[in-house]
Parts: sequence; C-alpha cells; structure tokens
Amino acid sequence: MTTREQTQPRVLRLGTRASLLAVAQSRLVADALTAAHPDLQVELVQLGSRGDTDQDTPLHQVADAQFFSDELDTALVAGEVDFCVHSWKDIDGERPSECVRAAVPARALPHDVILFRADVMDTVRNGTALRIGTCSERRHINTADFLEWALPACGARPEFEFVSLRGPVDERVARIGSDAAEPLDGVVLALAGLARLWQDPAGNAAIRPHLENARWMVLPLSQAPAAAAQGALAVETRADNRRCRELLRAIHDPVSEQLVTAEQALLANYGAAFGATAVSHPEHGYVLQLRGRDAAGDVVRFTGTGSCAPERPASVRRWSGNIWKQGTRKQLIEGAAERACQDAEAVFVAHADALTTATASDEPRYWTSGPESWARLAARGIWVEGCADNLGFNATLTLLQIPVLQLPPLYRWTALTHRDAVSSWSDSGVGTTVATYAIDIELDEQLARQELADCTHFYWASARQYTALQAWLPANAHHSCGGGKTLQGLRAAGLTHLQPFVSRREWRQWAA
Repeated sequence: MTTREQTQPRVLRLGTRASLLAVAQSRLVADALTAAHPDLQVELVQLGSRGDTDQDTPLHQVADAQFFSDELDTALVAGEVDFCVHSWKDIDGERPSECVRAAVPARALPHDVILFRADVMDTVRNGTALRIGTCSERRHINTADFLEWALPACGARPEFEFVSLRGPVDERVARIGSDAAEPLDGVVLALAGLARLWQDPAGNAAIRPHLENARWMVLPLSQAPAAAAQGALAVETRADNRRCRELLRAIHDPVSEQLVTAEQALLANYGAAFGATAVSHPEHGYVLQLRGRDAAGDVVRFTGTGSCAPERPASVRRWSGNIWKQGTRKQLIEGAAERACQDAEAVFVAHADALTTATASDEPRYWTSGPESWARLAARGIWVEGCADNLGFNATLTLLQIPVLQLPPLYRWTALTHRDAVSSWSDSGVGTTVATYAIDIELDEQLARQELADCTHFYWASARQYTALQAWLPANAHHSCGGGKTLQGLRAAGLTHLQPFVSRREWRQWAA
C-alpha cells in the first residue's frame, strides 16, 4: 500500500430510511463510528421504504416482515451501500441470509410516553372523551388501563377514544398542536424517537414548537412495557463484508443486545397485545416486565430479573406488618410541602404521604417513587409526569436527565420525604430535601414479640422499620426489601443477609 493510500480517509456508505427520525439515528451511529475510527468517513444514502409510503395500514395488520426494511436490504445486498441502520423492533421477521447484524449500539431508554395538549385538563374537567393517537394494539390496551388511574381526578373518570395514527414521529407530534387540521388530545410515542430527534438539528426544529407547552407522562414499564427492542438499533452489513464488520464492532454494546434478546424470548409465546421490556439494574442485573391482555380480556403480567432467583422457600410465614400499622402514626409537618413546592421547578415525591394536596395552579413538575404513589397523587388532583417504578431514585437518574424532557438539572430539584429519611438523600444530587411528615412510633412490645416470633419472612418498607423491630426478630428471619434507598439503609444498618425484590408484589408471589 502506498503512503497516499494509507493517509486517504476510508469511506463507508450508510443506508437509511428517509424520515427525519431514521436520518437522525443514522447520524448518531455515523458519529459514534467516526469517533471510534477518526480516519473514517460515513456518507448517508437515503432510501424509501414501503413502511414510509403506506401510512394508513395499522401496524398490527401488516403481515410483511420486510415492511420497513426491504428496500434497504436490496441496496445492501446489491452493494449500493456498505451497512444499514434499522430500528431493531422493525425487523423482527426472518432476515435475508446475505445480511448480518454487526452491531447493536448502546440502547436508548425504551419507555413509551404520552404527549398531551397543553389544555388537556380542560377536556378532562368537561367530561369530554380524550382522543388519543396510536396505531399499536399493545399501546392501546396498556395505555387505556394506565390512564384510568394516572390522570388527575376531576370527578368522573375520563373516557378515551383511541385513534389510529401512523406516519413519521414529527408528524404525529404535530397532531397535538393548536393548529393541527385533525387535533388530538394526546399521542403515544417512543421516548427514544423523541430523544433522538431532539438531538438532531432538523429533528429538533420539527418537534420543538409542539413540545413547548405539551404535558408529559412517561409510562412506567411495569404498567406499560414497550415493544421488544424499542429504543435499540440494529446495524447490518453483508455477511461477506469482513472489513465493515470489523469496523462496526467498535460501536457494539453487548448489554443492549442481551436485554433485547431477553425481551424477544419472553414475548415469543405472546401476541401483539403484549409488551415486554428489560432494563439494567445494579441489584438485579436487569428487570424484565411483561404486560398485556389475553384472548379473554384478562390482564397478564410478569416480572423477572436477570439475577439468580432465590429458591422458593418450603415453609413461609410472612409478616403482615399489622403491629407496625397499629403502632405508627404519620404526622404532617404543617405547611412544609406547600412552602417546598411554592417556588420549586421539579419535585420528587418519595411517598404519596409526603404530598397530600395540590399546591397551586402553577405547579412544579412532579415525579414520584412508583405507580402506587402516582395513583394516590392523581386521586388528589395532582399531575404526575413519571416515576421510578419502585426501582429506586438512582435507577431513574438517566431518565430524569434526558434533554428532550427539558427537566431542570438535579441541583434544582426538591425531594419530599419523611423526617427520618432526609439524610438518605444527601448523596442523591438533588438540591433540596424537605421533610413534610414524621412517623411517630408507639409499639406494644408484648404484642410485637408475639407477632414477630411467629413469622419467618419479612419485607421491609424502610430501614427505620427494621431497626425499630430488630431486637424482637427471630434469629433465623429471612429479610427482603426493594432495590432503592431502603436497601441502602438496611445495609448501612448492618443487615447483610438481604434479598432485594423488584417490589413487594413480587416478594409476595415468591413467598406465597
């Protein structure tokens, strides 16, 4: 090879669909690839697809496995491009033998979101049916169930009309605009697509005007898991293109591939009415959620983890917590929540008891710990944007810092919690932590000893609960809790034999 040939940049042609989102995510892949190989140039080649041309057929009625990929596959096999970038969830069918998946870049967060019109609460108060756009059977089912309790209560629960909605993401977002020809009250979309458009100059210009005043809800994965592979990209090249395969290896993320593989394996026995999503978690390896409705219309749900599940106990006597409920009393710290929320930009409510009433019409952006607290806050008329899904505040940090959500930096957040938990937020990055209630404990020692001695398995709601009862626990007690601050607190209290679970519900099922 001559010196001139050695110094010339290498050029690869990247095949992509022509939509704003497809181009945006292809640019992200191109940038990652050239960052890994500075002497490489990537040229985008935009190609049409049947999936982009036909925007009327609902996706659950499409029987064509190459609906979004056929034209890209043809160009790749013919050598017109060197590699292609696909949304992995769009290529679930059998792939051409000449094409191989060479890389799965780091996955974007897989959540679905609902973008609502700025004035949606006027529609809710008027009792008019909300018109929600989506073409997905899965989204229709899980979103309808979710909204039954997630919207702020305004008397009678709202009704919903789901409208079939296809087309590029930027055009779907525009349907909540005040100038839309056929306006909708809300649209259900993948957060990953919005996030990638937001990062792209052309995509940002297209969606920013419609997001300025939109109201957000980020759907909890436990209540509305996404399609398998949502947020993941599949980068394919020709099987015989060894050079391209080697170059693409630099942007491959094996963890993202593992998560998608787990989702696809779980969904293999279910239909289009189900979603399944796996997310990484430091305690569980990953958490895998499935939800949908079967042919009879009954809800089917499953939660699993990537860690080795403990062996089911042969004999279990679960602690009910009765003595704790009888011996504790929650006391509001008068005015604390109102003062904390008055000027706050964003508030994380650690437990629904920390915020009992809406504070003002110009309220901050509220997030909370899990679906249970979300439902209780919504019942009080509070708009909640999202939650930590019972996985702990730290597990949701990446979500809170996604630019498209336009949330303030953590140091401008306020956390509301109980008096004894304030210190546990010291390393959270949250700027202000406020105690809005206290827990007073008056336990009958004799009754507590009797109740605890008869139990073998305990699920702790807080570290304080454990330390208050520690002296009376049986020596062979089996201890469990969630994977968030309670787990950290129990370990700090010296409890080493501890089994974390995704939630109390999963613990009850395990210890049934």
